Amino acid sequence: MKNLYQIYLISDSTGETLDRIFLALKAQFNNFNYKTNHYSFTRTENQILKILETCKKQKKIIILYTIVDNKLSKFLNNETKKNNIPCFGVLGDLIDSFSKLLKQDALNVPSRQHIMDDEYYKKIDAIQFTMNHDDGNSMQDIEKSDIILIGVSRTSKTPTSIYLANKGYKVSNIPIVNKDSIPENIKKNKSKKCIIGLIAEPERLAEIRKNRMTSLKETGNQKYTNLQKIQDEVESSKSTFSKFKWPTIDVSRKSVEETAASVIKIYEISLKNA
Repeated sequence: MKNLYQIYLISDSTGETLDRIFLALKAQFNNFNYKTNHYSFTRTENQILKILETCKKQKKIIILYTIVDNKLSKFLNNETKKNNIPCFGVLGDLIDSFSKLLKQDALNVPSRQHIMDDEYYKKIDAIQFTMNHDDGNSMQDIEKSDIILIGVSRTSKTPTSIYLANKGYKVSNIPIVNKDSIPENIKKNKSKKCIIGLIAEPERLAEIRKNRMTSLKETGNQKYTNLQKIQDEVESSKSTFSKFKWPTIDVSRKSVEETAASVIKIYEISLKNA
């Protein structure tokens, strides 16, 4: 492919941070053809030299890296300068600036964000809870939820719940199938839980549902993809959310990350008003 850039993502840990940063970066450019090359747990000069040997065989190289060891970071920068390879450290300057501001030396320990501390186990607990309370599967201890998402089919309830769980939130989601789908204790909400309704444009839902049925090779359930039926579902859900004064989020043009960010904002407001 013409003008194809080889993007080398070099990390001394899992590379998750670097992946997210590059995702945000590339979104700012429309005409950007690239191929990513991932190198995680890069912690020695020898590993770097091997990566650069591969780089030399290609054209249009750009290196992004997250390496907290100053000596290794300098080694990478020196070697790339020798070979005229564009190379950008993502965390280095930021860590140095924080070090000066906080008046303390950085630990410079790779993978420190993945330490199995109380926060880590809280996240695991949240993921387990959320998986157990997906799609209305368990209602017994639903009041232990931090957040409850409600909506008709294919309004991103499950992916949003899982994304939030990975941030440490215990989330339950309930599908609206009929007028009895929402339990009475949720409607009364005596414990003042953060309940949020998810909605979407009927046309968008119809498209998603048709694609879903096609992928499953099912053609029998015509009502599920019928636009008029979906319009009725959406209007009914809106009426329910309005009746119980639950905030709503239109997910039609939102990514899971954007929907989750909106959910967190509503949740934080609900805590202040509790």
